[in-house]
Amino acid sequence: MRQYKLASALLMALVLVGCGGGGAGDQSPKVKYTSQVAFGDSLSDVGSYKVGTIAAAGGGQYTINGTGKNWTELMAAQLGLAAPCAYQTGLNGTIFGSGVVAATHLGCTSYAQGGSRVTNPVGPGHVALGGADAMLGQLTVPITTQIDNHLAVVGGSFTGSEIVYVMAGANDVFMQLGMVGAAAITPTTAATNMATAATELAGYVNTKLIANGAKRVVVINIPDVSNTPFGNEKETAAPGSRVLIDTLVTSFNNQLKTSLVGNANVLFVDVYTVNRDQLSNPAIYGLTNVSSPACDLAATSNPIASSLMCNASNLIPGVVDHYMFADKVHPTPYTHLLLARLVSKDMIIKGWL
Repeated sequence: MRQYKLASALLMALVLVGCGGGGAGDQSPKVKYTSQVAFGDSLSDVGSYKVGTIAAAGGGQYTINGTGKNWTELMAAQLGLAAPCAYQTGLNGTIFGSGVVAATHLGCTSYAQGGSRVTNPVGPGHVALGGADAMLGQLTVPITTQIDNHLAVVGGSFTGSEIVYVMAGANDVFMQLGMVGAAAITPTTAATNMATAATELAGYVNTKLIANGAKRVVVINIPDVSNTPFGNEKETAAPGSRVLIDTLVTSFNNQLKTSLVGNANVLFVDVYTVNRDQLSNPAIYGLTNVSSPACDLAATSNPIASSLMCNASNLIPGVVDHYMFADKVHPTPYTHLLLARLVSKDMIIKGWL
């Protein structure tokens, strides 16, 4: 409890020092942003797949839908910006995407999509993978293309007054893990591939974002996937899986940090380290459960076994607001709040908020 009080006091002090650009008593952000741009995957997706059957079932985001906001929405509200909206919406699966036409929405600057990888266009949920993935048909536009799409809309350059968020890599972990499980590659090759993906992402930050005028880019690393319900399930089925997952995550995170070090236009947020502390000391963060999904993932109540189709009507009985996980990997709105607080704290320290 003492640690929690100390952390809270520190955050409050930072808020008081970091804000108030307009004089005594003014708690508006020190830096005035004109817009927010987000590139990434399901952790930042504000509704790319909120269409068709998914929308009709009260879903559309990878959390407990309708009970709170994701971290990018919280950040936009804190910065006094309009609520983010998805640049592209749609599904092309054989069941859940049936009859849905993908559409782009000019003026929306949240490009993050569930299943997106750094460079490869085929991520989890993509039709090319067949089976259940083909039934869902996520678009999984990779980060490199997401950035290209934005540059095409804005004439090839940023104004420098945007706040830009980048968070990706987890879907590369899932795909590499799947290939190891299928004996298509070795664990060593998978770790190398993750480091390569991190190098590519850092390259996009430098050559596509900063080189084209972005002045403030927040890059967030991959959380601790190994200790999620997904990781625990894999470990039970195949002992040693947790170590492998963590190796893939840290291979990416370490290379990403190394590739971005010293760049004044980049703020690197280490959610992985904080996430591990949350798992070890949940009470400090107000978390009541860090091992079980809050959503009922049974086929009868959730046909895709995902938080994408989860809301207050299909939760596990007795679930309270402060669970960490909505499904086997995705955060609840409360965990999104914790992430937004972390990003805010680091932005204050950097002088960006």
